[in-house]
Amino acid sequence: MIIDDRSYDVVVIGSGAGGGTLAGELAAAGRSVLLLERGEGLPLADQNVADIDLFRRRRYHPEEAWFGTDGDPFAPQTVHAWGGNTKIWGGVLQRMREREFGGLEHQEGRAPAWPFGYDELAPWYDRAEALYRVHGEAGLDPSEPPRASAYPHPPRPIEPFLVELREGFARQALHPYALPLSWSESQEDPTGDAEQFGVDRGDGAAGFERRGDTRVQALHTDPSGRRVVGVEAIAGGQRWLFRGHQVVLAAGAIHTPAILLRSASDRHPAGLANASDQVGRNLMKLQLTAILQRASQPNSGRYGRSLGFTDHYWGDRNVSFPLGCIQSGGGVLQDPLFAESPPLLSLVTRLLSDGALEWLADRSITWWAMSSVLPEPDNRVQLKGERISVAYLPNNREAHDRLVYRWLDTMQRVEDDPLTTVVQRTPIIPRGEAPQSVVGYACGTCRMGSDPARAVVDGEGRCHGLDNLWIADASVLPTAPAVGFGLTVIALALRQASRLNAELG
Repeated sequence: MIIDDRSYDVVVIGSGAGGGTLAGELAAAGRSVLLLERGEGLPLADQNVADIDLFRRRRYHPEEAWFGTDGDPFAPQTVHAWGGNTKIWGGVLQRMREREFGGLEHQEGRAPAWPFGYDELAPWYDRAEALYRVHGEAGLDPSEPPRASAYPHPPRPIEPFLVELREGFARQALHPYALPLSWSESQEDPTGDAEQFGVDRGDGAAGFERRGDTRVQALHTDPSGRRVVGVEAIAGGQRWLFRGHQVVLAAGAIHTPAILLRSASDRHPAGLANASDQVGRNLMKLQLTAILQRASQPNSGRYGRSLGFTDHYWGDRNVSFPLGCIQSGGGVLQDPLFAESPPLLSLVTRLLSDGALEWLADRSITWWAMSSVLPEPDNRVQLKGERISVAYLPNNREAHDRLVYRWLDTMQRVEDDPLTTVVQRTPIIPRGEAPQSVVGYACGTCRMGSDPARAVVDGEGRCHGLDNLWIADASVLPTAPAVGFGLTVIALALRQASRLNAELG
């Protein structure tokens, strides 16, 4: 084993929304930071795919297999690269709703409360939106939480046919709004991500070092079991040991608990930070259903996400429990999530000619129905030898089904509207749920809470029972909002960086 002779203020493991943001913030504050990333740079050609090749090649699948609920192996859709899964996230950055922090009553039970309220995170949301150059317009989303100021930048323009479609939905008494989007100033890589707004901030700092192709295996503690004194990793085919005064684990909702479980020792026989037996448990994945609408005239099939609807977020005319939100997908040829789970097309697209697939794509409009789930202890990440096992059964299904059928009904009313000419009715509206392989919206596996017997980290993200180990990714979320939680992870990372700066003195 090679022991790195340098000791850093902070070692950060993982460069996604949490780790990349936190590392850049600490480096900009003058701290010595070592950022470890399992992957390396993702080529621009793979970041900005806008072609039928998105369906032809199985992109964004590392050479590893996880075991699923049925015990069979599957290939996850995940990115190991600088910026992590933010490289393919579409850039939609929304705030959690204020009521979600207090614990919501859902159709199948009550979600737990967070250890703090929305007011605590609001200023960090402001900073996160500024840092990631979020473009949006306040006051149009009927469920949006209070904010101190407008978005840092105006909303992005949308495709002309979507302008007409937005007006058609508004005529149905809905409240369409521009999805808040992270947008860079780069012509080559315009969609914002954690490499641009996190990792790259550190590159000019004297104390910042980043190492790619570095796969962390385990964390080692001192004899007391209370301090992490070594980060063991495989880098360039060799085994290394890195040291830092503080250690931040931000490998994602699947890999973070796997690393903790792999770090079992005499002092921590069930895994590091696992005295509560909660590491790996309470896995939540947003319920996602893709819905395909027929366009009456061709579009490019190559455009970003744009419109959101939260009219049914808190319920509908028949029920008072939350249902979720609707978001437009990107163009069929530019939406990696849709390419992973095209409704009724998963097999057909492999058989169609290039021309037929192009024809299908430019006559389609995609929508995503998104609903919350509740934490369940048996939905969990475990290890089978050295391989990851993911046991997951979704819940809160009735609420999600209601949302899908409300949207199908709304789509048909819009299609019957003579003033809306850009879509047309079809005998069947193709739709389908995202498969198990989609893990970009996973969270909850190292949940946050003030009670060490029921949570892995405290309200600041520090692991209970450990003096210098923190977690800065979606695994700490106690609940899963129906909107994407990328901005929440970024805001938590900025807040945690402030706490770490104070800790380091």
